[in-house]
Amino acid sequence: MKIEKVTPVKTWDWYIKWIASIILLSAMVIRGLGNYQLADMCLSLAGCLGWVFVGFHWDDRAILVLNSIASFILFTGIINNLVGKI
Repeated sequence: MKIEKVTPVKTWDWYIKWIASIILLSAMVIRGLGNYQLADMCLSLAGCLGWVFVGFHWDDRAILVLNSIASFILFTGIINNLVGKI
């Protein structure tokens, strides 16, 4: 039995999906190193925003809701981190 792919390949959303995933994985590596909270949150935000665009384009509500909420939380954390250091 051969399973056919449903997601598009080598379209603009395919590239955004993979770039966003690599950015999120990079953020996780930085998180594991410790003491780089702001860099982790900024990379995580960039990755989540990439997935927001993909979710919107694919009309996938689960991806869209999860990453929109995560983006809001990360953006709030970045603002709190920056304001707390002033």
